[in-house]
Amino acid sequence: MERLNRPIETAVQQIPDEWFQPIEKDLNKAEEVSRPSLSFYKDAWIRLKKNRLAVTGLFFLIVLILAAIFAPILSPYSISEGALRNQNLAPTAAHWFGTDSLGRDVFTRLWYGARVSLFVGIAAALIDFFIGIIYGGIAGYKGGRIDSTMMRIIEVLYGLPHLLVVILLLVVMGPSLFTIIIALTITGWIGMARIVRGQVMQLRNYEYVLASKTLGASTARIIRRNLLPNTMGPIIVQITLTVPSAIFAEAFLSFLGLGIQAPNASWGSMANDGLSAILSGDWWLLFFPALFISLTMFAFNVLGDGLRDAFDPKLRR
Repeated sequence: MERLNRPIETAVQQIPDEWFQPIEKDLNKAEEVSRPSLSFYKDAWIRLKKNRLAVTGLFFLIVLILAAIFAPILSPYSISEGALRNQNLAPTAAHWFGTDSLGRDVFTRLWYGARVSLFVGIAAALIDFFIGIIYGGIAGYKGGRIDSTMMRIIEVLYGLPHLLVVILLLVVMGPSLFTIIIALTITGWIGMARIVRGQVMQLRNYEYVLASKTLGASTARIIRRNLLPNTMGPIIVQITLTVPSAIFAEAFLSFLGLGIQAPNASWGSMANDGLSAILSGDWWLLFFPALFISLTMFAFNVLGDGLRDAFDPKLRR
């Protein structure tokens, strides 16, 4: 054992004394934070960036929105007029996505359709957001009879067949962009209201909420300043899942002929036109609208899943 300890003692003796200088005490630096603090949303953004699939979906959606805004402006073709000599042309360098039975450029019409589909999806999600947070916030904060009455109303609306209500409204009011948005949001806000209510009921008894109530803050101020900022995580996730549902619903209604009417274009109406043309071999008329509907819904769903994981406090390190 002595032979084994000698090399260790020799190595210790060779260490310079400068390495063992005591640390100077500085009371001004005693409470300094060695690691920069991160806000809840900044930490969520850092974790979201680590999810490659969610980032890919976000990148696709940004490119899609920019293309929907600028691509029709840069295109030399019209959305409603075409040359009859260019009927049913396959994709070429002049017409990237081919032409339809009226000689109209499918590429140009596709991006005009993207404008309609994205506008319907985002507008429906925003309307659901505002109605849901107001209704669910009041029900969750007040509780008691008010909450019970408001939840019974939601249960009645939830029992109505959503698709049947939408179709009846479109038949009565007539197909238009405004009617589609109203039809999709008349019962679409129920899910948002339930999520907000559940989150508010968990937070309303926290100390900072009771302190605000003790200091005389109004109900609207407590909901706006104390409760809603702490429920934005689930709300943002719900919005990202509402948008693709509204896009698919609009495409489905347009496919049935109850949505956007000619000569305007939407992905659903273009898919409807392409369904009859595919039997004659014009596959591109159905392929490209269906492809962009699928990719858009997939991008929103993976982004929603990524946001759900990013906002989950159980996954924070």
